[in-house]
Formats: sequence, structure tokens, C-alpha cells
Amino acid sequence: MDGFWQTLDHLITMQTLYIVILMVFLGIEVISHVPSILHTPLMSGANAIHGVIVIGAIIVMGKAESGNYPALVMGFMAVFLGTLNVVGGFVVTDRMLEMFKKRK
Repeated sequence: MDGFWQTLDHLITMQTLYIVILMVFLGIEVISHVPSILHTPLMSGANAIHGVIVIGAIIVMGKAESGNYPALVMGFMAVFLGTLNVVGGFVVTDRMLEMFKKRK
């Protein structure tokens, strides 16, 4: 019975990998066809999603064992890169909204 669970584990891992690869291509295809007028609302939504990702990374990092350095380093990188993405997204959104303000 142990072999069954290992095979099932392997299949789930491979399916997850295929789904991630498919989602990358699908995301690129969808984003490349977004009109410019919708870019700002999509950036705002993406910023909210990345905020949730940063909080999730902090929680996962907090639950990692103190001696598990790869998990801690990857958690730190997730928090750091996610935070950069959120801040950069807000800066870009702010600059785009400035373009639509009436000039005095």
C-alpha cells in the first residue's frame, strides 16, 4: 500500500507542475490582450492579491522550524519580492492616475 501513496504523491506533484505551467502561458496570453484603459483597475486588483500573498508568506515563514534554513530563506525572498511588487504596483497605479487628472 505504501507504493500506492508514493505513486499518488508523484502524480499530484506532476499535475500541479503542469497546472502551473499552463497558468503561466494562460496568464501571459490574457494580460497581453488587455486594453490600456483597463490596466489601472487590474493593477489595483493585482496589488490586493499580492498583499494576501505577502501575508501568507509571513505566516508560512513564522511556522517554519528555526533550523530549516532553505524554508526561511525562501520565505524571506517571498516576502521581500512580494513587497517590492506591491509597492511598485502602487507607484505605477498612482502615476497612471496622475495622467487622468485635469491640469490647472
